[in-house]
Amino acid sequence: MRTVIVGAGEVGTSIAKNLSSDHDVVVIDIDEDRAEQLKYDLDVMTLTGDGTTLTTLRSAEIESADLFIASTDNDRTNLVACETAKTMADPFTIARTKRVEYLRTWELTEKAFSVDFMVCSDLLTAENIVRVVGLPSAIDVDPFSGGLVQMAEFEINETSPVAGQTIAEADRFDALTFAGLFRNDKLVLAKGTTRIEAGDRAVVIGSPESVQAFASDIAPEATPDEADEVVIIGGSEIGYQTARLLEERSLSPRIIEQDPDRARYLAEELPDTLVMEHDATDTDFLARENIDEADVVVAALESDERNLLVSVLAKRLGTDRVVAVVDIGEYVTLFEEIGIDVAINPRQVMAEEITRFTRGGVAENIALLENNQAEVLELKLSDTSELIDRPIKDVAADLGANVVFGAITRNGELIAPRGDTELYTGDHIVVFSEASFVEELTTMA
Repeated sequence: MRTVIVGAGEVGTSIAKNLSSDHDVVVIDIDEDRAEQLKYDLDVMTLTGDGTTLTTLRSAEIESADLFIASTDNDRTNLVACETAKTMADPFTIARTKRVEYLRTWELTEKAFSVDFMVCSDLLTAENIVRVVGLPSAIDVDPFSGGLVQMAEFEINETSPVAGQTIAEADRFDALTFAGLFRNDKLVLAKGTTRIEAGDRAVVIGSPESVQAFASDIAPEATPDEADEVVIIGGSEIGYQTARLLEERSLSPRIIEQDPDRARYLAEELPDTLVMEHDATDTDFLARENIDEADVVVAALESDERNLLVSVLAKRLGTDRVVAVVDIGEYVTLFEEIGIDVAINPRQVMAEEITRFTRGGVAENIALLENNQAEVLELKLSDTSELIDRPIKDVAADLGANVVFGAITRNGELIAPRGDTELYTGDHIVVFSEASFVEELTTMA
């Protein structure tokens, strides 16, 4: 498939990297140095130019493109680029946008702006925040099989009951599978004898109930169910969307917003949210508002530096769990190293969603983990699949140590995979795989 990507920033680069193995990729960027660097970093063709112009798109041979992705940091540039591409050819167009208003307009017909698929980073980020808030101690959560299956990633600390145990010893939940561990930035696929160490990031797959039980087991001091007391610092669009989604879950969050006009707007739009007009960097104010008693504090200001400051203040005052929005990808590690529990990068969230959609022909759903070292995929087995009519232990033996079967859904019911479980046509399997093995795995399904 021939793919043209406009924008070689964090989002465009991540998408190009994910697609380059099985797509003929062309990346356009207005910055010559950035385009040149990407050409050497990835096996893709690059062009320097304005992706909204006829001249540049002709140079990219847009007429032969199957897929066109506009992923710059400017919403209007992305929409104009898609319009221009559609006037010259008929590729499938994907536009990145931050503003939810553009998404709502597009949803009326799903053809507005000549865009075939629109991805809104602010809304996606808010959805990620709410999923993490809903699962104590998780740093990443993704649903599969229509919500029957959940993948979650947890950081194992020294006080966790499973620290020091083998996978076999820690595996005491009926509908839960240990898929893998990330240790010192390296992937370890789970085996019964694998020992879980403090500092590991453990990936589990199973029913939402089993994942919730595991979360409570590894962090018994955390809230046993969904967090009740959530404080959102910053009434940005991400902060607003997070509060709105929490209200839909019958929660009543609090928002701290300094701008009077924005605070008034939030109070009018969010009937079940308490909006406090104040500077969130005022330590005395945070102490008076008992920020330390919150189950979760979400830092959603529009500056990474201010998000870092309020996150540190919340931690210093005694808040157990802080989730921070981090716009610059390089800062994510910094936030994590100083003790912020979860750092969510909207650009990475956006790149994952676009990559997930572009692979929709081979997988029902995808989650990319730890800088794309591994993937969790949902695959529907066809009647020509090499995996059907065989027990999982035989399939696993053929696949080697590249894949872990996390869950199976059949006729709308969840089946916990065991060695003697047979796979049948129509089954949906949720598997954890090394990224390098994904292409081979999808061809077998």
